[in-house]
Amino acid sequence: MKAPRFSMMTRADFSALSLHEKNSYLQMLADQYADQHERERVQLDKDALSRLRRYYSRRVWADLKLENLSDSRMDMLLARLGEAIRNDSIKADVTAALMQETTPKRILRTAPQDDAQLMFFVPTIYDAPLKDDVHLMDVAPFSLSKKANKGIIKYELKDSLITIEGGAETGLATVFDYDIFLNMVSYLADEVKNYRSSEAKGLRPSLPPKTYRPSASHILKFCRRSDGGKSYEDLEAALDRLANTTIKVVNLSGGKRRQVDSRPMISGYSVVSRTGANRIETIEINIPDWVYTSVVRNERTLPLLTLHQDYFLISSGLGRFIYRLARKAAGKTEATYSLKELYKRSGSTQELRKFSYDLREFVTRTLAFPMPEYDLSLEDGKDGSMLRMRYRNEGELPLSPLLADL
Repeated sequence: MKAPRFSMMTRADFSALSLHEKNSYLQMLADQYADQHERERVQLDKDALSRLRRYYSRRVWADLKLENLSDSRMDMLLARLGEAIRNDSIKADVTAALMQETTPKRILRTAPQDDAQLMFFVPTIYDAPLKDDVHLMDVAPFSLSKKANKGIIKYELKDSLITIEGGAETGLATVFDYDIFLNMVSYLADEVKNYRSSEAKGLRPSLPPKTYRPSASHILKFCRRSDGGKSYEDLEAALDRLANTTIKVVNLSGGKRRQVDSRPMISGYSVVSRTGANRIETIEINIPDWVYTSVVRNERTLPLLTLHQDYFLISSGLGRFIYRLARKAAGKTEATYSLKELYKRSGSTQELRKFSYDLREFVTRTLAFPMPEYDLSLEDGKDGSMLRMRYRNEGELPLSPLLADL
């Protein structure tokens, strides 16, 4: 007979429950066990609940006092339920041991073979511009999933309400689709710098165009991806999602509620040419007005933050979200967020408990394989666990796991 597949709470969570909540939880487990094994449900009496409470908290087999049990249905259920709890505890212990003995997964994926060309010219990577006092690096303006998700993401921040909505057929743009947006913004920023340089020399250059015409291979190389056939297929699907994903902002600064028009991630695109194998070859991307105006019409400095070139190698959507937030909030210093606030800003579709577990696991992995530019650590705070993001100075070694708690 297989052990029941319970999703049991930890001993720490169990100990935090009131007496009534503990009894209700144990009765629920007993009912689950009976249902899964096609047995009649039994109402646990005070003595059975007392023994189960002690055993659940301490995992000491003697607490069940099985030698005193009769052949009654309730005593038989008590013995089997105790065995199920013990099996779950053993599984947790084995999992913890395996976590200690195995090597964590790397934070960065392996760069493509032709990536060495970047050593000769490392492009400057810019993120979304500041617009209407709302910075898109404060939140995730995309789905963290690698697969397209349908639905709407809503953020309620201190001074604004932000809504990200994908197309009915295409779904939301993903964090990996967003690489193309970064490529577009970076191109425009370079064009603006060239324009201003020419203007400073007394020339009369034309303003940068509102269209961007890159080759597919250029985008893939910029985003440090391989140029295999699937990459070209994924590129076209990503452009569809970007063209159909909009960002709507309600600015609440100054106590005034002001509706901001919806902003598309890109204003559209067209495939200019394809290869003989029907691969997408050259693309024309229409730069949305809100991006163009913010970057080109700014008279002094570019309202943009740069990203590390290894950003594109961060393999998880959660990792990319954390890096972007660190780049905006910590800059060259450090910043701290509660896990609840991070969850709120991530747009994650997971439950908070699962999101927190994945975040803790990611932070643990960064001790062995550091994230670009920032060291991460978890610490206790008034609102629960807090994530500290500390900038790592150039030439400074990543934080050692042995020194993480010093």
